[in-house]
Amino acid sequence: MTTLWDLAIEQAGKDQDDGKNAEEKNLFIVGAKNSGKTSIILRFLERNEAPKPTVALEYTYARRSKGHNMAKDIGHIWELGGGTWLSKLMDIPLNADTLENGAVMICVDLSKPEEIWFTLESLLASSRARIEAAIADARQDNPGIREALQKRALARLGEDHADRNMLDPFPVPLVIVGTKYDLFQDMDSEKRKVICKTLRFVAHTNGAVLQFFSTKIEQLVQKARAVITNHLFGTTPSKVLQTEYNKPLMVPVGLDSLQAIGNVPLSDKDVGRVNARNPVDLWKHCFTSYFPQTNTDNPSKVEDPSKDPKYAEPAIDTLRAQKEEELERYRRQSERRSQKTRYDDVAA
Repeated sequence: MTTLWDLAIEQAGKDQDDGKNAEEKNLFIVGAKNSGKTSIILRFLERNEAPKPTVALEYTYARRSKGHNMAKDIGHIWELGGGTWLSKLMDIPLNADTLENGAVMICVDLSKPEEIWFTLESLLASSRARIEAAIADARQDNPGIREALQKRALARLGEDHADRNMLDPFPVPLVIVGTKYDLFQDMDSEKRKVICKTLRFVAHTNGAVLQFFSTKIEQLVQKARAVITNHLFGTTPSKVLQTEYNKPLMVPVGLDSLQAIGNVPLSDKDVGRVNARNPVDLWKHCFTSYFPQTNTDNPSKVEDPSKDPKYAEPAIDTLRAQKEEELERYRRQSERRSQKTRYDDVAA
């Protein structure tokens, strides 16, 4: 006969097993300055508060119950502020320990097409370079890490995908989010078409999810929340495909194709004149012809919070000013010593 004590012991064992199976995953969110990265995080966490500028690298987390006990999976969320110029801080969330349980989300502002290609090109390159360095570190303890990541990347595309041999899938799960769709939908239809086709090409060739987002459209908030939940907690990914450029794009990994995306929308003057070495260069030429790019990789464009009156701290600000004067004085003295040394060398 089974007693209540026996049942309690059995449940305790199950709880312990469930606790051992709890997982931790990481999501690293990067993108153009003021593209809405913080807004996406706040809406995912269901926090009703105004977003504040992200100064450097910020961290938060979410938990989700697993099983019938108190054990919870943890989703670590990292956000890089400052647009593209702080990419060196990728070393913190993208490392040997997070390669197998991490994902990257790149946000581009749909209302600023003059920044889209530069943002994507810069952040994709920086992320890939950082992941390559992390793979090199991880191979000391896990020699097969590169092959394992490649196998997973191809599996996300699908074993029988027609474009499989023409793509370069990102080593870890990748999401490209086009933000501020509410502003984008009022743009000229031909411009929207070029932007949508280009983003589909970039997402597809990198094996990424493509999702449009707006804080003002609840359906898109829910879709973005589902994408993040999938990557942090392993929920079933959406298979809804929406590629009509007059509607918000929703393109899961592996459901698009080069044939469906179609030809590069070259202007009449460029047909037969473009000398591109590969498809990426061709799409880049096309997109940047329509939308000449603005270099946003400029630290001077990032506001210094120490200059913001709402963060004023008289004692700290006075000390900071004193240290800055000392630093400037030291710099001038160093320059004078350097000049004197060069003069002495010439005189000798």
